[in-house]
Amino acid sequence: MLFLNVTLELLEGLLYTCLIFGVTLITALPLGLLIAFGSKSKIKPISMITRAFVWIIRGTPLMLQIIFFDLGPGLVAASLSKSFGIDLPFVVREVWQHLLMVCVAFTINYACYFSEIYRGGIQSIPVGQYEAASVLGMTKSQTFFKVIFLQVVKRIIAPMSNEIITLVKDTALASVVIRLDLFTVAQGIVNTKAILWPIFYAGVFYLLINGLLTVLLGKFEKKLSYFKV
Repeated sequence: MLFLNVTLELLEGLLYTCLIFGVTLITALPLGLLIAFGSKSKIKPISMITRAFVWIIRGTPLMLQIIFFDLGPGLVAASLSKSFGIDLPFVVREVWQHLLMVCVAFTINYACYFSEIYRGGIQSIPVGQYEAASVLGMTKSQTFFKVIFLQVVKRIIAPMSNEIITLVKDTALASVVIRLDLFTVAQGIVNTKAILWPIFYAGVFYLLINGLLTVLLGKFEKKLSYFKV
């Protein structure tokens, strides 16, 4: 009976972990590409600001960023109210609001890491391919999405896989502001029931998720094997 109850509690935590993971991955992948374009922009102010932003995000702990995005808006509102008498409406911090801000923090953090991987992959494509596409009369967008992008994906799939697997484990950092994820639930069971094995049981869930991701990403990489790079 105890094992069943623990399993059900961990499965509930797993749902929130998968939610954070899924939202982060879906939003960070395209955002990372946009940031990569900003870093490579020929307009100096845009490239400098983008690279500085990426440097700040990559140079500070993810835990700090989660706290900042979760508590920052409320602290700013309180500071404005105290310093300038600006009465901003108080927003009750519900669970879903905390969860949203956690996802925002994860998205921005991983988008910056993804952007560097994208940028390295784009820069690794020989200039001759851009020139050949130009000779054929292709526009810049056609050149990128029809000629370059799939080759970039092939080259970056390995480092991207590492980051995606790391993301699964990093979801445990959400426990800083919410206590719903898999790791926090397991930790709560250990504290309340004075038993240690739920922590290792939670580790099995993490292993299963990462094992599934490894298989799926491996199959995806094989589908791109016709690119000889």
